[in-house]
Amino acid sequence: MIGKMSLLFVCGFWVLMMSSASATLVVRGAETASFTEERKNGAQHRNAYATMMYMGTPRDYEFYVATRVMLRSLSRLGVEADLVVIASLDVPLRWVRTLEQEDGAKVVRVKNLNNPYCLNPNWRFKLTLNKLYAWSLVDYDRVVMLDADNLFLQKTDELFQCGQFCAVFINPCIFHTGLFVLQPSKKVFNDMIHQIEIGRENQDGADQGFIGGHFPDLLDQPMFHPPLNGSKLQGNYRLPLGYQMDASYYYLRLHWSVPCGPNSVITFPGAPWLKPWYWWSWPVLPLGIQWHEQRLLTVGYGAEMTAVLIQAIFYLGLIVMTRLARPNLTKLCYRHDDSKSIFLLRTGLKLIAIWSILAAYTVPFFVIPRTVHPLVGWSLYLLGSFALSCITVNTFLLPMLPVLVPWIGILGALLVMAYPWYNDGVVRAMAVFAYAFCASPALWIALVKIKSSLHVSLEREGFLPKLSESTAPAGSNKLY
Repeated sequence: MIGKMSLLFVCGFWVLMMSSASATLVVRGAETASFTEERKNGAQHRNAYATMMYMGTPRDYEFYVATRVMLRSLSRLGVEADLVVIASLDVPLRWVRTLEQEDGAKVVRVKNLNNPYCLNPNWRFKLTLNKLYAWSLVDYDRVVMLDADNLFLQKTDELFQCGQFCAVFINPCIFHTGLFVLQPSKKVFNDMIHQIEIGRENQDGADQGFIGGHFPDLLDQPMFHPPLNGSKLQGNYRLPLGYQMDASYYYLRLHWSVPCGPNSVITFPGAPWLKPWYWWSWPVLPLGIQWHEQRLLTVGYGAEMTAVLIQAIFYLGLIVMTRLARPNLTKLCYRHDDSKSIFLLRTGLKLIAIWSILAAYTVPFFVIPRTVHPLVGWSLYLLGSFALSCITVNTFLLPMLPVLVPWIGILGALLVMAYPWYNDGVVRAMAVFAYAFCASPALWIALVKIKSSLHVSLEREGFLPKLSESTAPAGSNKLY
């Protein structure tokens, strides 16, 4: 019964999400086509929003998708500036063409800057010094340099009125380089390259420490307030926190409470595997759903949907096949062979069964496309773990409910985290902790039940033939 209910729930949820996503994608395509076409045909502006793209990390594709979403989001806001991508020479040409032709960006190809501060070749910040190329964009009066993990809530063209360098202090003493305003200058760019060559001190070995060391007195500069007459300021300024709202501020109260600035841009610093574009980041970090709303309205999910549909059909086929192939338990009989070989074989099969259950809950997680919508991702995960659990249940003749206790527990945890009426983040964290505390006994009881069922199943004559007995050759005679 629980198997049928689970299957109906997953299938129903899946069909609902797919139909909803398809309808929204049609609307999204109609809305964004005009923005992209206008930007491709438009004249060059005096200012630019710029970001960088380089290769060499396990998350290159994810940051490519994030860059596209940010560029399209800026286009939807109708910003009066060029969109520029500073791309290293090893960025695939197909990505470059997509950025230029579909997203209306101007791609500037550059050679990776050598990072003498990074000795580990696999370090993910090794190439972030490419951000310094923003000072070489001398065709523009002002450039707003951006990381890909920014989410724009409203137009921020007033930033182009800021001075030679402006940034936000997320940390009380260190400004953040996820968004800053600069006046391009060959002199400043060449000076920075020279400082890299002579090995000037860099606190973190990345762009954050290097740029922070180049503007050490920014904390003492005045706060930026855009002039009402639209003129450009001179000098360096601190930007209000509303231009770079750290997502962690939101998680404390589960709403924004930033009193300074226009509350225009959200940034997602911190753990790289909890960036908002990963499907598992919501509802673990609830703010990530806003990023996916932006993607749904701009780039969409067409690139991932083929893999999603293939996996869904595969999992549904597994469920049907395992149900049809389920053996008739009434035809099995018990056996009580205690030989050493049978004991070792039973032990090995028990370990295989336990590992099969663990694999059922881990394998689907790693094969789902990382950047699908969270609701699609979690639905596909639940469908996949249910399908693989059915294989284990039917192979080792286990009861369905104990094997699905983790499945039910994961679903419950998602519902607890996604509950939208918490007063603040502390209450939400306590609710999740209380749920985990209450659910742990059920998980332990299910494990004991599975071990007991395995012991019974492996003693059945029909499941494990007697290895210690040999069959007499045909036609042989026995002497008594």
